[in-house]
This record gives sequence, structure tokens and C-alpha cells, in this order.
Amino acid sequence: MSGIIVVHELDTPAPARAGKGSAPGAEAPVRQVHAAPAAPGTTTEPGPRTLCGKDTFAMEPARWTPSGQPGSPWYPPQEASVVCSSCDAAMEDS
Repeated sequence: MSGIIVVHELDTPAPARAGKGSAPGAEAPVRQVHAAPAAPGTTTEPGPRTLCGKDTFAMEPARWTPSGQPGSPWYPPQEASVVCSSCDAAMEDS
């Protein structure tokens, strides 16, 4: 699963990625957790679309990295209630 980046769809638009950080305590709540293939030539930046087809431009990469261990989730366990069902189904098929 090293080619998968976990991204957060936030309730409010995220600051541009160029800043690479937000003020402490200024994080918006996570609306949904998605999976995206890594952008070509990198293992840390998401490609332009999630596995369910959403644009990743306004999404924030999660600090979580899928372990690739059988039976372990691709998403952060504490965010299981907000996982995108389409991305989850695509991950199950892979």
C-alpha cells in the first residue's frame, strides 16, 4: 500500500499546500477520509484524484500511512466513522 496516500476532506477549505503547515489548533474538522494514489515520482503527495474520483486539490494529506499489513485498515482507526465508502470499497478490491 505504499502507493496510497490518505487524504482528509475538511469541513472548510484547507490552506494551500505551499504553506505545508497550519497554525496549532487551527485544523478544520475532517468531513471524510479518502484514499488517493501517490502522484507520479513521489510517495508523499497525492495524485489529482481520490479513488472515488474527487479532486484532491483542497484536501490535506493525513499524517497516517497505511501499513500494508494484512487485516490492518488503510485509514486511521480513530477516523473509521468518516471513511469514504467508495474509497474503502476500492481499497478492498485491490
